[in-house]
Amino acid sequence: EMCIRDRLMNIHESAEDYLERILMIKQEKGNVRSIDIANDMNFSRASVSHAMKLLKENNYIEIDENGNIELLEKGNKIAENILHRHHLLTNLFIKIGVDEKIAQQDACKIEHDLSKETFAAIEKLVENL
Repeated sequence: EMCIRDRLMNIHESAEDYLERILMIKQEKGNVRSIDIANDMNFSRASVSHAMKLLKENNYIEIDENGNIELLEKGNKIAENILHRHHLLTNLFIKIGVDEKIAQQDACKIEHDLSKETFAAIEKLVENL
């Protein structure tokens, strides 16, 4: 379930990865703090704090006085979209015979980059499988 790219990833993909991860942790645990994200993604607390600051400044998330992170509407929309892509692509790859671990990794590599058109076509294909 891990989508982690090298440190040179562009900021857009990085933000999407963080938002997706926040949603996943929230679904798993009920609440999310920076330390959970750092542990989950194997990132330093400093880089996670920096990322959260940027996401907060851009109104993707809110952080309460206890450090709990909540997705705001636009952050949640992106997170759900990426997570949906992730699950759908992973399941497609498994269905066509790819090992689950590799299917996960490959879904991570392309979930951010596919055009809406291509993804919609893949969705249609999966519905008909």
